[in-house]
Amino acid sequence: MDLWAKQNRHDGDRQRLFAAVDDAVDVRRVLYPGSFVDVAASFVFPSVTYVDIDRRAPRFFDDVGGVNEIIAAHRPNSWSPTVAFIHADYGDTLDLPDEDFDLLVSLYAGFVSEHCTRYLRVGGTLLVNPSHGDAAMASIDDRYRLSGVVHHRDGRYSIAEHDLDTYLVPKKPVELTAELLHRTRRGIAYTTSPFAYLFERTS
Repeated sequence: MDLWAKQNRHDGDRQRLFAAVDDAVDVRRVLYPGSFVDVAASFVFPSVTYVDIDRRAPRFFDDVGGVNEIIAAHRPNSWSPTVAFIHADYGDTLDLPDEDFDLLVSLYAGFVSEHCTRYLRVGGTLLVNPSHGDAAMASIDDRYRLSGVVHHRDGRYSIAEHDLDTYLVPKKPVELTAELLHRTRRGIAYTTSPFAYLFERTS
């Protein structure tokens, strides 16, 4: 599983991230668009659906035994999670029920929130980092409210749920629009910059 070895350059990092999120919110079903072969979510959550357009990803996930071996080596217990993979562009309509997932993951994968919020249940959580502007996109989406921030220090992740009004404050005045984010395809410079954000879907 050479692709996993390249993906997992910082062993345990994503597992620690997802474990911190799991401690903060109630999650069973996860949708992870733009995942490539990052199966670390399955080290923590019972059911994960991965979505990626890369042609190498299907070969990785088709090796069910190899994927299960990776997961088993990292899970703290013996039970096996449910793993599904969809080879598709997440910007297209996916063959998934609306509002069926508890957690939507957007890490370094573009505007996941814009295309995939429909699959996240009301009350569910979006985990999104600032890369490619998706955190900024979620911040102007009326369906979301900021519910927490993810800090990363000395290899550890923690969730803060207080003083949230001090986050998502631009360093420079900017009229933040979807058009601007699509044009620049990058995040906004904020006065405070955590590793990632948690948004609750409210409607």
